[in-house]
Amino acid sequence: MGEKKRVGVVTRYFGKISVAAIMLEDSLEVGARISIEGTTTNFEQNVASMQIDREDIQKGEPGQEIAIKVADRVRENDVVYLV
Repeated sequence: MGEKKRVGVVTRYFGKISVAAIMLEDSLEVGARISIEGTTTNFEQNVASMQIDREDIQKGEPGQEIAIKVADRVRENDVVYLV
């Protein structure tokens, strides 16, 4: 497995729609493979789409809070890595 790069942290999770809000510390693009890790969270997925304020975007920049659909439950403060 290659080097992981921390790109952000989960700020909120919306269970009914399986969406995580992530505060970015580094840029992240649609199509990237990410790993979300925490005390009880550990899975990888591809970023199929991302939004800011319900607007679709292709790339998020540091300091932006983005929303992505997640494959599994995540929790606040889970760390998001680029893999």
